[in-house]
Amino acid sequence: MIETERLILRGWRESDVEPFHAMCNDAEVMEFLGPYLSRADAEGAMERQNGTLAQLGYCFWAVERREDGAFMGFCGVKPGPAETPIEGEIEIGWRLARPYWGKGYAREAAQASLDWVWANLDADSVSAITVLGNARSWGLMERLGMARAEGDDFDHPNVPIGNPIRRHITYRIARPVNHEAIGA
Repeated sequence: MIETERLILRGWRESDVEPFHAMCNDAEVMEFLGPYLSRADAEGAMERQNGTLAQLGYCFWAVERREDGAFMGFCGVKPGPAETPIEGEIEIGWRLARPYWGKGYAREAAQASLDWVWANLDADSVSAITVLGNARSWGLMERLGMARAEGDDFDHPNVPIGNPIRRHITYRIARPVNHEAIGA
């Protein structure tokens, strides 16, 4: 579990499935992310993230607002997807429900996730991917200090050919010089 001033990043709970499912059926939230999720898909996502957490000690953690325990979405790190330029790298990602946009929550959660990586993993860098049209996402990447890896634009293998969100861009940030992983 990671705690910030306003947030808790934690493993997923069964009670997260319903608000996650609702979030993943919001047209604005999903504009650059692909098809809506069924309730079974949402449950499967929760199970996959908890499985990754159990296996690796990290995942795309559920994000909870400290003041009221509200499920806000997710943020965290996981292994980069196969057949992409970030395969085998640490990928950071986030998705928040629309009521939590524009309040700095995504940046707070993402910065906490990066800080956790630098303190706990022996990774030289952290990567992120999005589609060019998702300015909110790559804008946050830049605010976190990430830089676009121009040569690593790619067609995402999990997005059908012809789909306008198939083309992805890649951002990376190198480990800060003054951060060593615990036990590294």
